[in-house]
Amino acid sequence: MSRSILEAIKQGDWTFEPNSKEVVNLRATAALPGTAEKLDVLAERAKQGLPLWHPRDRLTYEERESD
Repeated sequence: MSRSILEAIKQGDWTFEPNSKEVVNLRATAALPGTAEKLDVLAERAKQGLPLWHPRDRLTYEERESD
C-alpha cells in the first residue's frame, strides 16, 4: 500500500488518494490554477509526498485570496 503520492506513482497507482488526515496538515494556496505559482506549489507538494490538492485551494479568478 502506498504511503505517499510519490510512492503510488512509482508503483503505477495513478488513482491513489491520500488520507484526509494528511490534507489537514496541508496549507491551501491562493495561487490561480495554471499559473507558475500554482505549479510551483503542486511541485513542492509532490516532492514532499503530500496530496496535490487541498479542498480550499483557489479555483477561480473570482474567488478572493484567503491566505
